[in-house]
Amino acid sequence: MNMNKTIILRKGKEESLGRFHPWIFSGAIHHTEGDEPLEEGDLVEVLSSNGRFLAIGHWQIGSIAVRVLTFRHQLIDQSFWQRRLAAALDVRRTIGVADSKDNSIYRLVHGEGDNLPGLVIDIYGTTAVMQAHSVGMHVCRDEVAKALKEVMGESLKAIYYKSETTLPFKAQLGQENGFLWGESTDDVACENGLAFHIDWLKGQKTGFFVDQRDNRSLVERYAKGRKVLNMFCYTGGFSVYALRGGAELVHSVDSSAKAVELVNANVQLNFPGDNRHEAFAEDAFKFMETAFAEGKETGNSKSSNGKWPYDLVILDPPAFAKHKDALRNALRGYTKLNAKAFEKIQPGGILFTFSCSQAVNKEQFRTAVFTAAAMARRKVRILHQLHQPADHPVNIYHPEGEYLKGLVLYVE
Repeated sequence: MNMNKTIILRKGKEESLGRFHPWIFSGAIHHTEGDEPLEEGDLVEVLSSNGRFLAIGHWQIGSIAVRVLTFRHQLIDQSFWQRRLAAALDVRRTIGVADSKDNSIYRLVHGEGDNLPGLVIDIYGTTAVMQAHSVGMHVCRDEVAKALKEVMGESLKAIYYKSETTLPFKAQLGQENGFLWGESTDDVACENGLAFHIDWLKGQKTGFFVDQRDNRSLVERYAKGRKVLNMFCYTGGFSVYALRGGAELVHSVDSSAKAVELVNANVQLNFPGDNRHEAFAEDAFKFMETAFAEGKETGNSKSSNGKWPYDLVILDPPAFAKHKDALRNALRGYTKLNAKAFEKIQPGGILFTFSCSQAVNKEQFRTAVFTAAAMARRKVRILHQLHQPADHPVNIYHPEGEYLKGLVLYVE
């Protein structure tokens, strides 16, 4: 693809590109050149102030003005997309999540982590769910889909495009979700030998939280004989793993009635008729405050002294801060949520607590959790420090890609 649109950076603003950071911010741009005005999604060539070639990327209105596709002078054509997708698939084969007999759920493309900024592709069985987070990737969606078919071969039967809520609103693209190729009604896929319904039509993200796979396995290791509370359960992944791990009981809580239906369906799919599990459609803070407050019976659990029975608690809330302006309130939210769990959990209990907010770094999250522990006056030990799995790789030149943070804590 020949480009006739060029961006010239201000003097001294090329340093981050010398470190291979894949973002160019709008304040670094001096001016643009080309036969026609720039339009969102255009491929642009980026030059230094003295005319030296630096990169090629997608241009977009906003703070992040260019998402870099390559630091080499090369064509962005069908061959380019195929090479990048093939490299991503090789990584998933190397870490053992692709072509696995007991796993058909994995992330194939993780944006900047796979040198494809603005693009996410998750695999669910024979269906790929593709999501664009930039106008440029939206414009290229058909080319990417064609390359994806070539790379995946006969293992792929359908490509579903799900970008209604991830593209910039101001771009006014009028995007609708739907199949780019093929069609599938098989919504069940397998993760580590467990089956899950995947709601790629109306579910959050691409239909499933693929990034908690390794951490769900860790919950399974600790679940035997324990009474488990899974807050913000969504599809109930942690709940299903806890049941397989031998939990005495598992309670799943989510404010969404739709999520409660889905977790019940997933439990039934793997453990039909198992009465160890019960789900509640209720606000998390309200449930944590009032459950068993009067020594009442809730489902298949009793508390005669008004105390929680739970000795394994999972806190995996949605992002409290999607941008830095919301950081202070987010940290207060994490502190409040964890303080309530520390206050209520049984002695000898284990707390899995997470933040998926990219705006919250590891130290800030840890400080919020430590503050919560001190407020509850509990002795707490760190057993594990958790992060996203290997199929959500972090580009070493793009540390912002490390978004998932978690702690496993032993509470005396």
